[in-house]
Parts: sequence; C-alpha cells; structure tokens
Amino acid sequence: MSVVLRPMTHDDLPEVMKVERETFPLDAWSEGMLRGELDDQPRTRHYVVAVVGEEIVGYAGLYAAGDQADVQTIAVSEGHRRAGIGGAMLTELLTEAVRRGATSVFLEVRADNSGAQAVYERFGFERIGLRRRYYEDGTDAIMMKKDLNA
Repeated sequence: MSVVLRPMTHDDLPEVMKVERETFPLDAWSEGMLRGELDDQPRTRHYVVAVVGEEIVGYAGLYAAGDQADVQTIAVSEGHRRAGIGGAMLTELLTEAVRRGATSVFLEVRADNSGAQAVYERFGFERIGLRRRYYEDGTDAIMMKKDLNA
C-alpha cells in the first residue's frame, strides 16, 4: 500500500468529512470549521491529506504562529489504521512546524484514546496537563508537548 501525502484543498472536504465523522462521531468538526482552517492556510495553518490510490484515507492539520505550533487534528479511516499513516502525517506536521520556526508543539488527545497517546509518546510528546471534560461527551483531554530543539 503506497500512501501519498499532499496539501488539503477545498475540493477534498467531502471525503475528509467522511473520515472526520467516522473517526470522531461524538465531536466531529463541521465542514464549515474545516473550510475556515483551509482559508487560513498558508498563513497559520498547514493541512495535508493521506491518499491511497484515489481515496483519501486520512488528514491532519497544524496551527503555527510564532514559536509555538498546535496539532489541530489527525484522523485515519478505520480500514487504514495501524499502517503508519498517522505517523507519516505527524512527521509532516512536525517538519512544517520546524520550517515555520516553532520551537514547541502542543496537542490535546482524548484520555480514553491510549493508542493515539502511545503514538504521540513515541514521537517524543510528554504529558503536561489535563483538561477536564474537554470533549463534547465529557471525556478529559490530556495535554501534551514536544520541544523541537531538544
């Protein structure tokens, strides 16, 4: 399976929304929210899609301003998880954060998503706090940070 990462465009939104709703059924972003993120690209945002064949199987987004960046979202469709796609997209986001001059990257991850937490820890993210009842369903968010010049 060959995965290609490329910049996300407005034309990708229908397929991206399918991945979004499948991955985050309780607190999916709206198409309007994602459209707004793309409208701010390239100034402060960097969004990519992962494509297998002709199908978008994942997407990820970064917010970067000054010396800080935030992973906004990473999602991979159910049938393509655990194939390294999320890691490839995270690598792309971290590379872009460095390119934009960030010295640290932050993110929030669901406290009940141990798989994603393990991926972030493998990439050098450390837990720095907890946001109680952060998600729509009341689940806590674990706040994580990675220093890029360490």
